[in-house]
Amino acid sequence: MEYLSKECYDKLVAELNELVNVELPKVKNEIAEARDKGDLSENFEYHAAKREQGKLLGKIRFKQRVLQFARVMDTTGLDNATVGLFRKVTLTNLATGTKMEYTIVNPHEANLKEGKISIKSPIAHALVGRTPGEEVEVKVPAGTMKLRIDSINI
Repeated sequence: MEYLSKECYDKLVAELNELVNVELPKVKNEIAEARDKGDLSENFEYHAAKREQGKLLGKIRFKQRVLQFARVMDTTGLDNATVGLFRKVTLTNLATGTKMEYTIVNPHEANLKEGKISIKSPIAHALVGRTPGEEVEVKVPAGTMKLRIDSINI
């Protein structure tokens, strides 16, 4: 089961609709046009369109599967006592004194530029269930980071 925010759920539905209603008919049209050009064994356009159709169908199936098992989470009832999904965490890197702020989200919403990290990331995994004031050591690809949780917001 995947817990999604309402925004992420709506975005996935819109992407799925775009793929099914716009992209797939376009590819099917390209296949039909290539098929009309004759010999399929040496028709590069036909094979390229079929490959594109396969990729597109894979994307569609993936999004359908995510949405099939998705649960939209109501964030209004969440508390800010512990770190968890859909909470904004302010951290301090104890080695450098740098302050960081991340929102912990599901993997489909993760976007580091927006400050959203996946709950499956090493940092989020180490923070989940912790409270403000706690210090946590996190193993990241660059080594080990020592972080302090300053605050948790929703």
